Amino acid sequence: MIKSLNTAATGMQAQQNNMDVIANNLANVSTVGFKKSRAEFEDLLYQTKKEPGQATGLNSVTPTGVQTGLGVRTAAIQKNFDIGSPVLTKNVLDIMIEGPGFFQILTPDGQIAYTRDGQFKKNAQGQVTDKNGNFLQPAMTIPPEASGLDILSNGEVRMYIGDQVQNAGQLDIANFVNPAGLKSIGKNLYLPTSASGQPVVGRPGLQGMGGLAQGQIEQSNVNIVDEMVNMISAQRAYETNSKAIQAADQMLQSVNNLK
Repeated sequence: MIKSLNTAATGMQAQQNNMDVIANNLANVSTVGFKKSRAEFEDLLYQTKKEPGQATGLNSVTPTGVQTGLGVRTAAIQKNFDIGSPVLTKNVLDIMIEGPGFFQILTPDGQIAYTRDGQFKKNAQGQVTDKNGNFLQPAMTIPPEASGLDILSNGEVRMYIGDQVQNAGQLDIANFVNPAGLKSIGKNLYLPTSASGQPVVGRPGLQGMGGLAQGQIEQSNVNIVDEMVNMISAQRAYETNSKAIQAADQMLQSVNNLK
């Protein structure tokens, strides 16, 4: 009977983790480039009273055995990197990746981080940065005399200075064998890990990478309706596990009341 108390408690804890993931998804429904997550679970060890296939006679074995499960735990939280819906902004420094790939960002500690958030800004020196002032890589500087900026789908950057069109560089992006293995560090940034593999940097539109779309941003891929359904399911599962604890407690109380 005591096992059922602990088993149901693990179920409540797992659903609490599930609710935390759902709440984070809903909180970031308006975060540009955000990728939703999903909690994944696995069962714990089993108490085996009779092994499956154990001999029960001269020429017979038990077909199933007797095994009692001891609960559940959160095994992983999986990122979903499906592409979010595009939003037209007409801002020249808003860039969306139409397909796989990540922008490269130089962090203050000298690391290269990766993001799907293409809302870029221009600082006082004309350098292109993200909203936190981290520099876009490869570095791009827009001179004050530039009257226009075009970023083509293949990453080629062109500036309009007076009556001239100048090639201002190439904006490359990166991709990973396993994007779900990236480490989230907040501020819409990811760092590579041994699970994600090393970044493969290349020109947009080639080597399986998405092309660039200027004047657009990528919405979060969170679907509010799906998350609401998941939240209701998690809430009901949490309540059911709490009922199991109450039922086990009542059964123990009945045993204690025996005379």
